[in-house]
Amino acid sequence: MLLCLDVGNSQIFGGLFDDENLLRIQFRRTSQLRSSSDELGVFFRSVLRENNVNPDTISQVAICCVVPDLLYSLRACCQKYFGLEPLVLRPGTKTGLKILYRDPKEVGADRIADAVGAVTMFPGKNLIVADFGTATTLCAITKNKEFLGGNIIPGVRLSMEALEERTAQLPAVEIKPPKQVLGRSTVESIQSGLYWSNVGMVRELITRISEEEFSDDPPVVIGTGGFAQLFNREHLFENVVPDLILTGLREIVRLNS
Repeated sequence: MLLCLDVGNSQIFGGLFDDENLLRIQFRRTSQLRSSSDELGVFFRSVLRENNVNPDTISQVAICCVVPDLLYSLRACCQKYFGLEPLVLRPGTKTGLKILYRDPKEVGADRIADAVGAVTMFPGKNLIVADFGTATTLCAITKNKEFLGGNIIPGVRLSMEALEERTAQLPAVEIKPPKQVLGRSTVESIQSGLYWSNVGMVRELITRISEEEFSDDPPVVIGTGGFAQLFNREHLFENVVPDLILTGLREIVRLNS
């Protein structure tokens, strides 16, 4: 079985693929605590057991990590608790993409895994991937598997935390779709501002990317990441694929086997 780990700035998102490449389980854990290899190993094995999976059946581990401080502990965890050297997505790893960034090494591993997942699930299509995580990122990929570039903007929770930390009287709020645009209280005003500002930004970016890069063949727009479902009712994307990055990691393992 293949254990895939997407290590972001806020969470570790994990998934287990069986021998038929079907996603068996998914789980999340905070990544903001700098855990030791033992803490991570005990957690992963416990999660697998709680989902009726024998940890000893794990034959491969793939890691996509944007938190360098955690990578050493993750590799040591895989070696000690699974007896495996993980495949870590980094420059030089085969992805099947042609990266057209000025410096391809600058592209985050999470964005590469998203792009690989997208071209795997929607072959032969121009694509825009909107990933709503700690940061909200947009990536454009051509039908010929060319990674063109994209955008990075503060994520929904990051924006809310900035308001809370940098102002004297604004509180943290629950992040949810507002009932109406005009807030009738401070909490409602923050919720509405966060929600509709993100809708407007993402919609404008999708429109401009489509006009600039895909005017002759409109792209398929894919939403993914922890907050993608929050915006699904606004018809920003044709498809929401919560496990897109895990699918990308699975394909990267296949390409590097």
